[in-house]
Amino acid sequence: MPEISLDRREMLGVTLGAVAIAPGIAAAQTAAPAIAYAPKPLPFDPKTITGLSEKLLTSHHDNNYVGAVKRLGVIAAEYAKLDPGTAPGFLINGLKREELIAQNSMFLHELYFSCLGAPTGPGPKLAQQIERDFGSMDKWRTEFSGMGKALGGGSGWVVLNWMERDGRLLNQWANDHTMAFAGGTPLLVLDMFEHAYAMDYGSKAGAYVDAYMATTNWATADNRFAKAVT
Repeated sequence: MPEISLDRREMLGVTLGAVAIAPGIAAAQTAAPAIAYAPKPLPFDPKTITGLSEKLLTSHHDNNYVGAVKRLGVIAAEYAKLDPGTAPGFLINGLKREELIAQNSMFLHELYFSCLGAPTGPGPKLAQQIERDFGSMDKWRTEFSGMGKALGGGSGWVVLNWMERDGRLLNQWANDHTMAFAGGTPLLVLDMFEHAYAMDYGSKAGAYVDAYMATTNWATADNRFAKAVT
């Protein structure tokens, strides 16, 4: 473990600062336009989600999710100024790494929020696949929630993925926004970063997982699964 370490925001600050002080090196002759990113609103009334408070959901959306989208926009704007053919590798690597973190945070949060709502079960096709790959819905639920509780006190995501190569479903453990199965299509996600539950549950991560499982809406998962297996 090195004696001095920088967190992600500090690393981004160093990277962007380097861009600012070395415009002659980093500026592209014909810079590509930056991609514009806009946050999506919550897909539900936060007052209606059982087990998760309006205050928690609003804070999670407005601070953590919207913050990731805004950060991604800044990263895209800075990267658009670079000439990848002449810019130093550390500038490219730094911005692309931060892009990966922010992009995954944006996407996973959007999927997470879309999985909350009036509780439902998976549709017939997805339910059949779950039974085939996990043995039963109860066995899937036990594994998925158990993985979430195991992440309690730390941080990360639990992701139900459709794995195209093997034609099967698999629960993925991830402790970072940069971790994802190559070739996997996320269908359902559980946010286990403390910002997703501490306001309501403190350190009782297991109680939050139970609340999430009780308010899961499978409509988005069904739609994504149908598209993935078409």
